[in-house]
Amino acid sequence: MSSGLDNLRDVTIAAPAPDTDLDLELDDPPAPAEPEPEPSFWRRSWLAHLAMAVVSLAAAVGVCWGLWSAPYNHVVADNVSDQGQFEWMLSYGVYLLQNLTDPFFTDLLNAPRGVNLAMNTSSTFYAVVFAPLTHLAGPQVSFVTILTLNLAGSAFVWYLFLRRWLVRSGLAAAVGGLLFGFCPGLVSHANGHLNWTSGWMVGIVAWRVLKLPERDHWLRNGIVLGLLCTMGFSVAAEALFFAALASGIFLLVWLLSRPGLRRARTALKPVLLSLGVTAVIAGVLLARPLYMHFNGPLKFSGTGFGMRVFSEDLVAYVAFPLRSVAGLAGWGADLAPNATEATSFFGIPLILLFVAAVVLLWRRSSPERRITLRALTVVGVIFFLLSLGPRLRFLGEQQPHIPMPYALLVDVPLFDSALPVRYSLVVVLVFALVIALLADEVVRRRDSLIRSASGRLVFGLAIVAALVPIAPLPLRTLERAPEPVFISSGHWEDYVSDHGVITSLPLSIDVAVDSMRWQAYTMARGGDKQFRIPAGYFLGPQDYEETGRHLVGRVGAPDRPTDKVFYRAARWGQTPKMTNVERLNARIDFEYWQLEAIFLPASLTGPKGPLNRDALVRVTTDLLGEPEQVDDVLVWRIRPGVDPVDQWEEK
Repeated sequence: MSSGLDNLRDVTIAAPAPDTDLDLELDDPPAPAEPEPEPSFWRRSWLAHLAMAVVSLAAAVGVCWGLWSAPYNHVVADNVSDQGQFEWMLSYGVYLLQNLTDPFFTDLLNAPRGVNLAMNTSSTFYAVVFAPLTHLAGPQVSFVTILTLNLAGSAFVWYLFLRRWLVRSGLAAAVGGLLFGFCPGLVSHANGHLNWTSGWMVGIVAWRVLKLPERDHWLRNGIVLGLLCTMGFSVAAEALFFAALASGIFLLVWLLSRPGLRRARTALKPVLLSLGVTAVIAGVLLARPLYMHFNGPLKFSGTGFGMRVFSEDLVAYVAFPLRSVAGLAGWGADLAPNATEATSFFGIPLILLFVAAVVLLWRRSSPERRITLRALTVVGVIFFLLSLGPRLRFLGEQQPHIPMPYALLVDVPLFDSALPVRYSLVVVLVFALVIALLADEVVRRRDSLIRSASGRLVFGLAIVAALVPIAPLPLRTLERAPEPVFISSGHWEDYVSDHGVITSLPLSIDVAVDSMRWQAYTMARGGDKQFRIPAGYFLGPQDYEETGRHLVGRVGAPDRPTDKVFYRAARWGQTPKMTNVERLNARIDFEYWQLEAIFLPASLTGPKGPLNRDALVRVTTDLLGEPEQVDDVLVWRIRPGVDPVDQWEEK
């Protein structure tokens, strides 16, 4: 079988030959005598590629079917807020292109301070590329389209990766691609995360990393990788960091494991040259967002989420996910920080199969394949340990007296902005690659490491038995509040000045993002007028200090007295009697927000269902007096400079 790089005469990581893979050819081979013309990798396999693409897309549509069935009314039930946040980001792409504004900072949220988008999951690549669809069909359709393509693309790209670099069989490559693309981790992140379902981006970056040892193409490879890193940063910066870390560890172990010091040095030179070019290209193109991230306004450290909480539970690796075939049978375990971060959950059968695969492949493979297995195993072990966080978690309980390696990294830049639980997605990828190698031996009849037909049958059944229990179920969805006519008709323009501040209730926070949604839908439609909102669901500094001192991150804007009153009414139905103290606090807060009007739609979306609208009506009326009925909302005008006490007494 010839290499995927036909008749290549320079340093390359070649496609697998019998019992070899990722073979580094450092010496020029003799020129072949009149080689027979052979169809390219793409031409001879296009039917298999098409079949895999169709299967991947069908599976992705199945997982996302609850959203596709009613994209304007349904929302992922396990993460309502993150879907609303990403829909806002997609709509901001339309606003960005229309107004040529700053892609890394906005004052539309968190009025009057704004939000540093470079420190948030802005996904600028998706926002810009899908801006036409967002404008024509709305961010709801763009969201489910990207989510579906992410899952399908992750499976398909890793299928191509495996087919090109590691295995001969298209079926084996499909097993590995589908295992990663629809693993419990990616499916759990499909509950609202467009960034963490972008496994296709990681696959493309990894593909180009394996090209780095090419001796005569270091400049081209460095340029291409630099452009890909720029794209990857705007798709999922945290995932790109994981990809860079995993690729670096793999390549380092792989190169240093090569026999002969001269061969390693020869391979290392083009790698370093290419990485230098990559650093220059990516550094220039990402200069602005990197500056905003590390030294821009409203910068902070950390993530706003507790690392000890968002660490992988040790038992979660052998448990089954709740949203799977095994979970449907009642075998699932609830050991994740939340439904969106259930990133391991391999199940005992897959764990045992992985161990058996590594042992079999190690004992019977050629030295070349052992080098690849060694590098993959090192990557898997390191990321497994990182995923456990700073302190061990066991059966949902912290073990404070058992520190883990991540405790040394919690204050290290980049590591301090990553959630440990997500490192297990790289472990999933290592599992997918090794299981694909095993499946390749099962499918092959000639030159297979599994010499007997009965042995191949046993391992084939074992693969099916390990993968079927973790096969995903469709995402859970629920109804969310429809867009008010007050917003869709544009009647809001009569109650706020251009670029003025208006909000629905409660103010947008991590458990209630309707106000961000109404703003997003307005941005997506375009137009010459836009409003700002106070607060919002984003990451920012935890207090109002404007000095250069160190600030720790938090979710949303720092609390103010009045937004806490609205929140408690909406979430728990609390309706305390408003006194002049609350009205004075409201005057201060309204002036700070520069608020011109408040409106209340007929229904309000909460994290698990509708919020308490009646309590909000009572509290706001007690605070500001009787509202106006406009279309399908209640509106309270806020008169600048007028004390709510006087406004209430006048009414």
